[in-house]
Amino acid sequence: MLVALSVAMFACFIYLLMSGRLTATNTLILVPTVFALIGGFGFGIGDMVIKGIRTVSPTGVLLIFAMAYFMLMTDAGMFDPIVRRIVRAVRGDPVKVFLGTVALGYLVALDGDGATVYVIVLSAFLPIYKRLGLSLPMVACLLLQCTGIGNILPWGGPTARAAAAMHVDLNDMFVPMVIPLLACVAWAFFMAWLFGTWERKRVGVIDIRFGDDTEAGANGWRFYFNWTLTTLLMLGLVMSWLPLAYMFMIATAIALVVNFPTHKLQQERMAEHAPAILSVAMMLFSASVFIGILSETGMASAIAKAIVTAIPASVGHSMAVVTALISIPMTWMVSNDVFYFGMLPILSEAASHYGITSIEMARASLVGQPVHILSPLVASTYLLVSMLDVDYGGTQKFTIKWSVASSLIMLAVSLLLGLIPLYR
Repeated sequence: MLVALSVAMFACFIYLLMSGRLTATNTLILVPTVFALIGGFGFGIGDMVIKGIRTVSPTGVLLIFAMAYFMLMTDAGMFDPIVRRIVRAVRGDPVKVFLGTVALGYLVALDGDGATVYVIVLSAFLPIYKRLGLSLPMVACLLLQCTGIGNILPWGGPTARAAAAMHVDLNDMFVPMVIPLLACVAWAFFMAWLFGTWERKRVGVIDIRFGDDTEAGANGWRFYFNWTLTTLLMLGLVMSWLPLAYMFMIATAIALVVNFPTHKLQQERMAEHAPAILSVAMMLFSASVFIGILSETGMASAIAKAIVTAIPASVGHSMAVVTALISIPMTWMVSNDVFYFGMLPILSEAASHYGITSIEMARASLVGQPVHILSPLVASTYLLVSMLDVDYGGTQKFTIKWSVASSLIMLAVSLLLGLIPLYR
C-alpha cells in the first residue's frame, strides 16, 4: 500500500512540477497532503508537518539572514570593485562569463554549503548576466553542478554518511574519488564553454561597463569594514564558532546598523528585499510539508525497501554498479539519511556475498549526488531559483540531463580506475 501510494505521489509531483501546472510552493504543499489523506493519515498529518518544519527551520533561518546579509552588502557596494574587474576581464563575452561563474562557484563550493555558493557568486555575477541578457536557466544549471560536486566533499554531508553507514575510514573512501570528482569538474567547465558558445551566437559579445573605476566607492571606511566583517563571518563559518544561522543573524544586524545608520534607511532596505526573502522562506517551509509527510508516513522507507527487494539475485556480482545507478534517482526522491542509513546497508549486505567490499559500496553510493542537489528536499536550491527569479520546475527540466551526465561520468571514471567494480 505505502509503495503504491509513494510511487503515485512522486509521479503526480513530478508531473505537476515539470508541466508548470502548479507553482513549486503549491505542489510541495498540496500533493503530499492529498496523498497522506488518501493513505488514511488524516489525524496525524499535522504532527508530521510540524516535524518537517522543525527539520528545515534551522536552514530556513540561515537562508533568510544569509540572503539579507549579502543583499545589504550589495547595496553597500562591497562587490562593485569585484564586478568591475570581472567585467574588464570577460569583456562582455558569454563564454568567459560562464567559465568565470564555474571557476568562482567551485572555489566557494569548497566549504560544502550550496547557499554560500549562490549568494556569493550571484552577488558578483548577477548584474553581468542581466546586462548581457544571458540565459538564467543555464546559470542555474552551472551553479548546481558546482554545488552537487562540492556537496561530496568530506565535510559536505553525504560522504560522511556513507562512511559512517559502511563503517569505513573517511579518508580511505574519499581520497581515491578525487579523480572522478575532477572529471565532473572538467565536465562543468565544458558545459560552461558550450553554454557560452550558444549564448555568444545568440547575444554576441557586448561591450559593457559597470560604474567608475574607484575601488572603495563613496563609502570609504565602510567598504573596508564590510570586507573585514565578511571575512570574519566566513572564518566563523569554517571554524564553527557559533551556529551558522546565529552568525548570519549577528552579521546582518551589524551590517544594517553600520551601513544604514538611521531607522528610516534600515526600514527602506529591508522593505526592498522582503519580497525576495519571503519567496525563499515560503518555498522552503512549503518543502517541510513534503519532507515531513514523506518521512513520517513511512513512504520514503517503503519505496527504498521495495527497490532493494526488487533487485534480482542475478545482478549480485554487479551490485556496486547497480547501487551507483540506483543512487541517481533515489537520492532525488528520498533524503540522504534514508538512502545512506536505510538502503545502503541492505545493498552492501547483499553485495558482500559476492566479495564486493563496504568501501566500494560507499564510493558507489556517491554517484547520485550531482542529481541529489536537484531534489525538492534540498533547501538551498530554492534560494538559487529565487535569486535568479526562474521557475523551479523549468530549472529541474533543463538541468536534469546535464546532472545525470555528470553522475555517469563519475561512474565511468570510477570504473576505469577500479574504484567501483563492474563485476565480481
